[in-house]
Amino acid sequence: MIHTPAESRTVWVAQDGKCSSICDDISAEIPVALVYNGISHVVLMATPANIAELALGFSFSEGIIESKEQIYAIEISEQQHGLVADIELASAAFARLKNRRRQMSGRSGCGLCGLDSLAAVQPAITPIIRSVNLEFSKIGAALTDFNHHQRLRAQTGSVHGVAWADGDGTIVTAREDIGRHNALDKLIGWGLQAKVDWKQGFVVLSSRASFEMVMKSAITGIGCIVAVSAPTTYAIDLAHKANITLVGFARHHRQVIYTHPQFFSSLTHT
Repeated sequence: MIHTPAESRTVWVAQDGKCSSICDDISAEIPVALVYNGISHVVLMATPANIAELALGFSFSEGIIESKEQIYAIEISEQQHGLVADIELASAAFARLKNRRRQMSGRSGCGLCGLDSLAAVQPAITPIIRSVNLEFSKIGAALTDFNHHQRLRAQTGSVHGVAWADGDGTIVTAREDIGRHNALDKLIGWGLQAKVDWKQGFVVLSSRASFEMVMKSAITGIGCIVAVSAPTTYAIDLAHKANITLVGFARHHRQVIYTHPQFFSSLTHT
């Protein structure tokens, strides 16, 4: 079976007391098992696209690897109930994984399921060293272009989008998934392969800025997050600690800056 990001299904539309059948495009959702050196680690419910990037980005943002060079190969195969990403890890990374391995079943709405202690929620974060200021006006340009890069959302209406915008506010690429965490991991996986300098632009999120979205960004070294929805208090505290500029409720004409506004140039403070 060839998996596609969307499938056509028959649905019934009820309106004004009448019911009619039409074909509708529905977002695909399948289990994706990440297997490291033959040992199954986690099952993610994901959109079947860019799975190798998802595996790479998840491995990095979860601290399983410290660089993409610690993954020797990623092979995607299909099994009866979903997809399997077989990941060949360097011995040092695999030893670290076994020492901190957590048993969990990943869900699109929760990336912290299975942690065994409250202390494990927030890892040690090194503040991101930033020397380049961003032009605040460039956020509006990226937001205007963001919708054009969410093709699956336009088709189905049920996925999250994450994009990378460079210092000029130009969206370089975007990834979509039913899970906002998965979409970010796919983007991180792409960025690792493209050797992106995460301090030279910003990430745009179609979702809220949850704690885990900020945590994955902090681990990756992303200096600025722009979300169309709100952050949480925990996310704000982590962004402040990690030296990340966090922007929420982002619209073309108005944004709310929650942390580190000093990294934006051309802003007049009153």
